[in-house]
Amino acid sequence: MKIAVCVSHVPDTAAKINIGSDGKTIDPNGVTYVVNPYDEFAIEEALKTKEKLGGETVAISLGSDANKETLRKALAMGIDNAVLLKDGGYRDSLSVAKALADEIKAQGAELVFFGKQSVDYDNSAVGQITAELLGYNCVSVAVSFALDGNKITCEREIEGGKEIVETTLPALITAQKGLNEPRYASLKGIMAAKKKEIAEKSPAAATNFTEVIAMKRPPSKQAGKILGSDATVVPELVRLLREEAKVI
Repeated sequence: MKIAVCVSHVPDTAAKINIGSDGKTIDPNGVTYVVNPYDEFAIEEALKTKEKLGGETVAISLGSDANKETLRKALAMGIDNAVLLKDGGYRDSLSVAKALADEIKAQGAELVFFGKQSVDYDNSAVGQITAELLGYNCVSVAVSFALDGNKITCEREIEGGKEIVETTLPALITAQKGLNEPRYASLKGIMAAKKKEIAEKSPAAATNFTEVIAMKRPPSKQAGKILGSDATVVPELVRLLREEAKVI
C-alpha cells in the first residue's frame, strides 16, 4: 500500500510576524519556518500505519526550495521518500489542492494524511478539496484512526463532542491534535535523511480564484478602565458592558 502525507512549511507560531513592503505577504526576514504542527500528527500516523500494515510512505510539499527543510524533517522521522512540487508563487487553496491531487494520483497512493489545517492561513480547506478532486472518501479532524483491511474507523471532533465514523479506502484523513504523539527524529534518521534525494517536480501552472488584497495587523487593544474596588461600581460596570462593549 502506498501512503502519502502532505506537509506545509510555515512560520513558527512563536515568530514575530511583520507585513512585507507589498502589503500582501509577510516579511520573511528573521522568521523561522517549521513543519506545520498539525502535519506532524499526519506524518506520525502515516508511519504508524506503515509499521503495522507495511507499505511505502511518501511526503509531498508544494513550495520553494525552503520546503526541503520540512521534507528532510519528514524523512528524518522515518518517511521513505519525498517530493517537492517546486513553485514559489502564490496559490489559493484550490490551486494547492489541484497540484497535490495530481501528485497523489501519480504516486498511486490510496491512503493520504494531511494536518487538519496549516497555521499560516488557517483555511482548513486544502485537505477536503484534495479529497474531492481525487474522488476519495474523507474524514476530517480525526483524533483516532484504525485500518482493518479496506475498512477505516475514525473518531473525529465535532462541536460539543466526538463522533465515530467508518469509511473505506481510498481515503484522505486530516489529523487533529490528540491523534497520536509525534516521534522525535533519531540521530540515525537525521543522518539518513541528509543522504536521501528529494525529487523535484514542476506542478501545473496555478489558476487562482482568490487573491490576497491586503494584509493588516489587528487594531491595538484599548486601554482598560479601573472603575473602583467595591460593589458600588457594579451598576456602572453593567452599563458599560451593555452600552459600550455590547456583550450583554
